Amino acid sequence: MTRPGPLLWLRYALVGSLPAKYSEWVLHDVTVGTWLGRHLARVLVMVAVPELVVVLVIPASTAVRALTAFVTGACVLLLMAILAGDTVERIAQRAGYPWGTAQRLREERGVQTQRRQAAAYRERVARRRG
Repeated sequence: MTRPGPLLWLRYALVGSLPAKYSEWVLHDVTVGTWLGRHLARVLVMVAVPELVVVLVIPASTAVRALTAFVTGACVLLLMAILAGDTVERIAQRAGYPWGTAQRLREERGVQTQRRQAAAYRERVARRRG
């Protein structure tokens, strides 16, 4: 799996696509256990410049500008968290995977994690009894 460098990651965060040789990493990025945090980090990168413009351009007190930037940023993060599933599916689709692949892989990994946890729990219970 080839990981993009900082400049390519910035392109990925802003545009949402990378060259084909990074497609495996893109699928990993949208299916790993921290996929939502990674998605929100990309959103923060996209929102940083408009937020900076809001803070620097609005003719108001510093407190009003800071509060405006905070509220708009929080609203964008909330909306993007709500739409995260579809957004990362679109990113995976741009990388060449069919729609639904990321969701299916996350669900499969979740089932595997639950099975491992259940097996560990059964082992602990069996050790206590036996």
